[in-house]
Amino acid sequence: MARTRRLVLVVALLMAALVVLLVAGLAIGSRLIPTGTVMDALTNFDPGSDDQLVIRFSRLPRTLIGVLAGAALGLAGVLTQSLTRNALAEPGTLGVNAGAAVGVIIGLIATGGASIMVYVWFAFAGAALTSVLVHRLGRTGRSGVDPARLVLAGAALSIVLSALTRALILSADATVYESFRSWATGSLQGRGWESLPVVGTCLVVGLLISLALAGPLDSVSLGTDMATSLGVNIRLTWTLANAAIVVLAGGATAACGPIAFIGLASPHIARAVSGPNHRLLLPVSALLAAVLLLLADVIGRIVVFPGEIGAGVMTALIGSPFFIHLVRRGRVVGI
Repeated sequence: MARTRRLVLVVALLMAALVVLLVAGLAIGSRLIPTGTVMDALTNFDPGSDDQLVIRFSRLPRTLIGVLAGAALGLAGVLTQSLTRNALAEPGTLGVNAGAAVGVIIGLIATGGASIMVYVWFAFAGAALTSVLVHRLGRTGRSGVDPARLVLAGAALSIVLSALTRALILSADATVYESFRSWATGSLQGRGWESLPVVGTCLVVGLLISLALAGPLDSVSLGTDMATSLGVNIRLTWTLANAAIVVLAGGATAACGPIAFIGLASPHIARAVSGPNHRLLLPVSALLAAVLLLLADVIGRIVVFPGEIGAGVMTALIGSPFFIHLVRRGRVVGI
């Protein structure tokens, strides 16, 4: 009963924080916009107002993409940690970020530095192909999957793909290099309405798969042998979960660039609140991840105002010391 009350309280606080950060994301930028103008831009749009134009066509899509991408990374993090039974795992462990990076640089070279709506599909394809290869390398003849082999395969492929990315960058022209550098910083800056359907679709598809796998994932977290004895189809569960990770993390990474810490910390912190039940863990982690990414984005606009620091950089700067503190205090929650 106490856990339920705590869960309700935490969810309520996260929802309130999300609303505050949504407003802050629309009001704070290279120039501050009054809250009244923000509300007018949402409810009574005036195309003759420069501030309202900035909100409608720059800050609003950027903020919404931050919410959707954060939620997607939070869900992908839960799936990754559950599959590997490793509380320190993240989507990048399976090579998603490295595969997306190769896809982005190939897309930029092939299209001559096209917009995100073009190279996002290259990034998504790179993440998907990498995940499929990692899954194949991590399979065993008996159970079909092995968490240790999966992590090792992901780490090995990430190293190879990172080297390939560097080689491709060296052969690219200045325009391609600048476009890739903008993506690689993991920033929400410049993300417009054209990216929203991509991230939104990935989130919906990944969420549906994740919720459908909530029961089997509870069993898989107990170990492969235990899950098999409980009647779980291990190979099918792993295949669908990996597909969801590709859709969620691949879509978010393709649209925003590599975002550190979110997929690692949000499932871990959410597990301390909701417990191991994936029906609760998945939505709580998604909500927490959305709040964390928006918080990092807003702080990044404040610390060097009127400039800004990318959300990916801020999540690493803010999150890493906090997570190290949790580890040193012995509060790491096991799978």
